[in-house]
Amino acid sequence: MKDRTLTITLQPDWPAALRAAGQRAQASSYQGEVLNFESPGAFFGRLTERRWALIHALQGQGELAVRELARRVGRDVKRVHDDVQALADLGLVERGATGGVVCPFTAVHIDMQMRAAA
Repeated sequence: MKDRTLTITLQPDWPAALRAAGQRAQASSYQGEVLNFESPGAFFGRLTERRWALIHALQGQGELAVRELARRVGRDVKRVHDDVQALADLGLVERGATGGVVCPFTAVHIDMQMRAAA
């Protein structure tokens, strides 16, 4: 399996972020994948500390059942299932062949910069 990387960006100008992603897609070699958020609030609202823990627990582990994932992070299965669904909607995790969950990314990079308001 090819190593996949994900870069998470904060770009309020989402059309520009979409154009940049389109340019990367035209490259002859794999450039990684990008997930963009319009604001820090949108980012932190969707990627909570508990969801990050799930991603971390899944990286490099192959496919895990949701129940096993919940056991590894010490959380309720129902809540883990809800968080897995939210992460799947964002594309951070995928369902495996047997119905389990897998994080396809070997590396996740967050590109975030805050500047003083002008």
